[in-house]
Amino acid sequence: MRIGTTLTSYILRKQRDIEGASGTFTGLLNDIAVACKKIADLVNKGDLVNVLGSVDATNVQGEQQKKLDVISNQLMIEALEGNGHIAALASEEMEDLHHVPDGARRGRYLLLCDPLDGSSNVDVNVSVGTIFSILRAPEGVEAPQIADFLKPGVEQIAAGYCLYGPSTMLVLTTGDGVSAFTLDRDFGEFLLTKENITIPADTAEFAINASNQRFWEPPVARYIEECLQGADGPRGKNFNMRWVASMVAEVHRILTRGGIFMYPGDKRLKAVGKAGKLRLMYEANPMAFIVEQAGGTAVCDGQRIMEIQPDELHQRIPVMLGSRNEVERLASYFQT
Repeated sequence: MRIGTTLTSYILRKQRDIEGASGTFTGLLNDIAVACKKIADLVNKGDLVNVLGSVDATNVQGEQQKKLDVISNQLMIEALEGNGHIAALASEEMEDLHHVPDGARRGRYLLLCDPLDGSSNVDVNVSVGTIFSILRAPEGVEAPQIADFLKPGVEQIAAGYCLYGPSTMLVLTTGDGVSAFTLDRDFGEFLLTKENITIPADTAEFAINASNQRFWEPPVARYIEECLQGADGPRGKNFNMRWVASMVAEVHRILTRGGIFMYPGDKRLKAVGKAGKLRLMYEANPMAFIVEQAGGTAVCDGQRIMEIQPDELHQRIPVMLGSRNEVERLASYFQT
């Protein structure tokens, strides 16, 4: 039986085409994969190792932290800080940056991550995931500052997520299409299982938290109403609705069979000074990169997410992404 293509061999093959490649990027992705394997193991074991439930603390967003939020964040740090591949790390779970320890070699990259997206699902055994985004560290800077992270999504050199579901899958783009790797638990490696993933341009499936309907702005309300009217309405076809409350799971479904995912801004969020719910740097940018590389579209209302200039590390924005024709239709409603 053949082994197949491992994540390491896949990245090494990609790097052969890059002049001056040193193997550092391959090392960084291996570090991320190690952290994801450990998180996957803990998610899989759950109550057997006492990692379910909440802790008596909130994160920088003011949200109640789950035990696995804290543990996953620490696992990412431990896997990345000492191998000379990153210069600093930013996490949704931390207010400030995490710099590599004194005396450790500093790497060429900056990492942003949501260590455990959808953690509210952990206790009910529904899919969760890890999201990451990689930027180049500034040349000659020993201790990167927050300003060094505040780059638009088009400057990402790689992005990906790891889905902890019935199987553990790592989905990755380096700007040359999207590939998926499945963890072989017996072998202990992520093996390439899908390459050149493409999102269908059309879909009849949407994902949105309908409990917020009374707060939606008119363009979103119009789009959803048209979908709900089905074959009898202006769209002339029936739609299905999905909602998992885990962005990783939602995006993975879209990559697999198409769809549109929406977490729009609304009147309630704006009343407390928040443009949206999802984080630009940890969620929207990496997922937009992946979706675009698979032929889809990702917008913040009518603006391309990847072109937004960040104002702060934990900035929130509205997000609509997925099958190109549906996202473009929704975006056009913001222009009328």
